[in-house]
Amino acid sequence: MIKLIGVVIILIGFIFKLDTIAVVLAAGIVTGLVGGLSFNEILSTLGEAFIANRYMSLFLVTLPVIGILERYGLRERAAELIKSIKAVTTGKVLTTYMLVRELAAAFSLRLGGHVQFIRPLVYPMAEGAAEINFEEVGEEELEIIKGYSASAENFGNFFGQNVFIAAGGVLLIVGTLSELGVEVTPLAVSKSSIPIAVTAFIFALIYYRMLDSRLSKRLAEKENKTGRGDQ
Repeated sequence: MIKLIGVVIILIGFIFKLDTIAVVLAAGIVTGLVGGLSFNEILSTLGEAFIANRYMSLFLVTLPVIGILERYGLRERAAELIKSIKAVTTGKVLTTYMLVRELAAAFSLRLGGHVQFIRPLVYPMAEGAAEINFEEVGEEELEIIKGYSASAENFGNFFGQNVFIAAGGVLLIVGTLSELGVEVTPLAVSKSSIPIAVTAFIFALIYYRMLDSRLSKRLAEKENKTGRGDQ
């Protein structure tokens, strides 16, 4: 149990809102020392992990690009595009993105992200769809749409990624079960994740249909109140 002290350090660090990098490094070093590694071995392990995963920082390169695109009207163009499509709803936009995101995660394609897709593209399209169907969309409704837009990214990525046989989550599951004496293959974990991904999409389909109903009800009540106020 003492080997889990790293988890305790991380929890304490997050509770007291300490520097994230410092907390994680401290947890890793303490866990290594408790596990019997020398300080040099710990530093070597951290260095190897950094080099092996250095490509993860490449997403920072996309941030200036997204900022420039937003500056020159990416959000507005996305909203205008969705408004030109008939019979579109906010729920349909988010369901479509959820499907695309889940399939991309299943094939380990780096497609998606709150910064790269939700903020500049998906949310403006979902907002534009709402504006097509309702005369006035208030700030409260926009905040609801923002939350649901973020959920489409979370659902698609979380439930789709383990379908890919070499995903980090799959390898983590295999390694953890192996340490517990349960031998499984990455292929078996991947196959078991497919029904979960399908179930997640069905849930999302219902979830976003309920969103359309929720928005319709809220905005209809608001329009009725406005009409009675005008009278």
